[in-house]
Amino acid sequence: MLLFPPAKLNRFLHIVGRRPDGYHCLQSAFELIDWHDELRIEATTDGAIERIGGLADVPTDADLTVRAARLLQPLAAARSGCRLTLNKHIPNGAGLGGGSADAAAVLLALNRLWNLQLDLATLARLGLSLGADVPVFIGQQPAFAEGIGELLTPLPYVERHYAVIYPGVSLATGPMFADPRLQRDCAPISLANYLSNTPTGNVFEPVALAQSAEIGRAMNWLQLRLGNARLTGSGSAVYAQAPSLASAGTALLETPSVWNCRAVRSITNWFDKQAATG
Repeated sequence: MLLFPPAKLNRFLHIVGRRPDGYHCLQSAFELIDWHDELRIEATTDGAIERIGGLADVPTDADLTVRAARLLQPLAAARSGCRLTLNKHIPNGAGLGGGSADAAAVLLALNRLWNLQLDLATLARLGLSLGADVPVFIGQQPAFAEGIGELLTPLPYVERHYAVIYPGVSLATGPMFADPRLQRDCAPISLANYLSNTPTGNVFEPVALAQSAEIGRAMNWLQLRLGNARLTGSGSAVYAQAPSLASAGTALLETPSVWNCRAVRSITNWFDKQAATG
């Protein structure tokens, strides 16, 4: 199977508390977008899980695609294996969820290639052990998220367009969550509040802006051209909604060469559509 795991945007991200085990309690709204990696998955019968490509600085045992395949392998027939060929296009450390999307793609594809017949709820539960963002990619829908990000309520799909900038700065998620400047006491909002356009924000923005002036420059670029610029995830990518794909592209004209920029649209059912055509 040849798949194109998509990136995600957080339309807002609040932290409303912290569990006794140290995990943060979140509220967010996920949007999937058509900035994607390229992942070829071939089933084999030698029992090996082979990785080709991916991020050179990520050891095989730490690679989320390999870990996803190993997670399902005990449920498959004897000597089931696979070859994973990954071409990365979604920047790492950007808050775009590329690693989680790749892991979800492996779970969805091997469930089919190895004929495991697991339902999406089971795959999402397994995927949560790999990362809090994995379930939303398995669900393939825009979603309102709570808990540590795993409690998902599907949202109506709306076609939207965005200008997205990765300013060439990688931010590791762990240190961002550990930063003492991070606000952890946002007042919870309901799904109805969100849908009625209650004002929201991203609590990681002040932390990211304090760490990198380049993130601030990218955010200001979008703010001047489209307004309502926002950080996604724990950063470092920033985005702004645009009236059309063309206007998103126009907002990104003549950006600095060190920035990785895309005009994108929201998507849904990404795996189902690709698997049907593949």
